[in-house]
Amino acid sequence: MTDETARPIDEGAPISTADPSVDDTSVERALRAGLDDFELSPEDQALLDAEGPYAADSAEQGPLPVVAVVGRPNVGKSSLVNRILRRREAVVEDVPGVTRDRVSYEAEWGGRRFTVVDTGGWEADATGIHLRVAEQAEIAVDLADVVMFVVDATVGATDDDEAVVKLLRRSGKPVVLVANKVDDQRGEADAAMLWNLGLGQPWPVSAVHGRGSGDALDAVLEVLPDFSAHGAYAQGGPRRVALIGRPNVGKSSLLNRLAGSDRVVVDDVAGTTRDPVDELIELGGKTWRFVDTAGIRRRVHQTRGADFYASLRTQTALEKAEVAVVLIDAEEPIAEQDVRVVQQVIDAGRALVIAYNKWDQLDEERRYYLEREIEKELVQVPWAPRANISALTGRHMDRLVPAIETALESWDTRIPTARLNAFLGEVVAAHPHPVRGGKQPRILFATQASTRPPRFVVFASGFIEAGYRRFIERRLREQFGFEGTPIEVSVRVREKRRR
Repeated sequence: MTDETARPIDEGAPISTADPSVDDTSVERALRAGLDDFELSPEDQALLDAEGPYAADSAEQGPLPVVAVVGRPNVGKSSLVNRILRRREAVVEDVPGVTRDRVSYEAEWGGRRFTVVDTGGWEADATGIHLRVAEQAEIAVDLADVVMFVVDATVGATDDDEAVVKLLRRSGKPVVLVANKVDDQRGEADAAMLWNLGLGQPWPVSAVHGRGSGDALDAVLEVLPDFSAHGAYAQGGPRRVALIGRPNVGKSSLLNRLAGSDRVVVDDVAGTTRDPVDELIELGGKTWRFVDTAGIRRRVHQTRGADFYASLRTQTALEKAEVAVVLIDAEEPIAEQDVRVVQQVIDAGRALVIAYNKWDQLDEERRYYLEREIEKELVQVPWAPRANISALTGRHMDRLVPAIETALESWDTRIPTARLNAFLGEVVAAHPHPVRGGKQPRILFATQASTRPPRFVVFASGFIEAGYRRFIERRLREQFGFEGTPIEVSVRVREKRRR
């Protein structure tokens, strides 16, 4: 009998797994070998090398080193964090004081992984909430292994900058001085003036445009230890659950019910909550960190003042969370804004649970129509666990934790590369991609690039239509579950090498 695993990859038919003598690993090995015939980028190769038996031992020996980004308000710290992450994560606005908390993200540069911590602006004479923001920045310095001190080169060193320098010297931490807002060579002279701070070479950077950011990060890597000396941002600890939804759906009432006390102010007036409120709560034998947030309004870009910044802090709380519980008022028809809130969670890549609040207030007729509304309005998230609860009376609150645990388990799920490719081989054999223009694209290989949420990369010989991608996603859910988490399937089209 002919060994199917030895068949060349560029034959039309996919490798079949129907033969019990062909195991998953054999399929993966054959498909990997077939990729040698195709043009792969260095990024492709790095992704492939990080999987399966070809991967080096990636077990962490200790917590990732920590880089804190500090400076006075509105010097571009969050913009620099986004540049380091190479994506828009930190909220950026051309007004001082948007960032208030310490917010940590996992980053990578030059093959080194580390935790970068965005902080609020540090002011010497801060009072009220600004004092608490400054205190959080000082804590960030204490817990960091390296500090990136950001100064606005167009303004130069101010008295507040001088005060931060004294703080940094007392900390004894390695400091990389970043002269931000140097958009062209004309700003180099402004950056050079910062030598007077006595922190060594100022690195001219434009965080918005990316100019010079690589040189500054190289300087960070030179003094970055292999592991954090503090471990303050190590993985683990209470899972973070964000309570989100449109205004007045009962988020604060739910937090108070879970906490067993009046932790946050509750009022019938929409918009009572403005700042996210964290609370450690013991449920189901575990400790969770629940975060009450301001209601997400219909038109955030048209809001002003406190409401605008409340919406930004809600978005930040969602980005810091691992799972979001979207509350929907079951007494009212499902609104477009409810759908938009759910989509916001999906776009943020967070696990999702939908809780229908005030369920005990519904009569049989309303429940019937609500079920029809759910089928129509939330058709894009049939995979989201659902809990019908009452924050006011505590009805069915015991159903919330199992739904959250299910969503988080799916969010963390990784499918072995061999099993993934064997499964896709079966799917493609049964339902091949349609022929378009006389050509039929083939799936060459697939791998799960990451978890939280699960992201899959498919290498193909041609363009894979959106409908077929949705088909693959649907089959992945049918086979592996993924209840409660968005999943992403991206396709990399690669051509054969020229002989």
